[in-house]
Amino acid sequence: MMAMETYLIYLAAVAVFFATPPDTSQLLIISNSVRHGLKRSAYTIAGDLTANSLQMTGAAFGLAAIIATSANAFIWIKWLGVAYLVWIGVQLILSKDQTDDVAAAESGQSFRLFRQGFVTSMANPFAVVFFGALFPQFIDPTLPVLPQLLILGVTYLVVDGAILLVWGWLGVRAATALRRFSFGLVNKICGTLMIGAAALLASKDFQPQR
Repeated sequence: MMAMETYLIYLAAVAVFFATPPDTSQLLIISNSVRHGLKRSAYTIAGDLTANSLQMTGAAFGLAAIIATSANAFIWIKWLGVAYLVWIGVQLILSKDQTDDVAAAESGQSFRLFRQGFVTSMANPFAVVFFGALFPQFIDPTLPVLPQLLILGVTYLVVDGAILLVWGWLGVRAATALRRFSFGLVNKICGTLMIGAAALLASKDFQPQR
């Protein structure tokens, strides 16, 4: 069992990590919550956490080392993510009215929202490298490694999910005010948020190890 002191330090480290302005996934949650409500944006959160789970697994099996040493793999993943976010943003900005969005939300678009969260998170190569660097700092090599990885991973997912729900709730609150003016304005703001998230991802620089 992991020492309580080590676990509390890990919790503090994760809390500090999330004490930043919204990242790409959080901006997507805000956007979908504004457009579809918190209940439907939960599918986006589920997609994001599913991707995080796979990234943690990849980090545990050495994928972080591959990405860290392969400039081409890193660049391809990063720019595919940027392109996807821009594509979502442009679609939102060009969408015309509320009716289309409501119809889409009511006609089985849960998988699309899940896919957006999943792809947006998976397209961020920094996540695998992050988990690969974070987890070893809190693992005691004298204890079984797998239970420690499970504790660290589940804790991160719970904290991440809670933070995403908070951002989604804030998005819903914002939607209430924005819809008094224009739903077209809501779409344009959400589209701008997505393009801003793409710019945020594009601006991140990582130098692979030689």
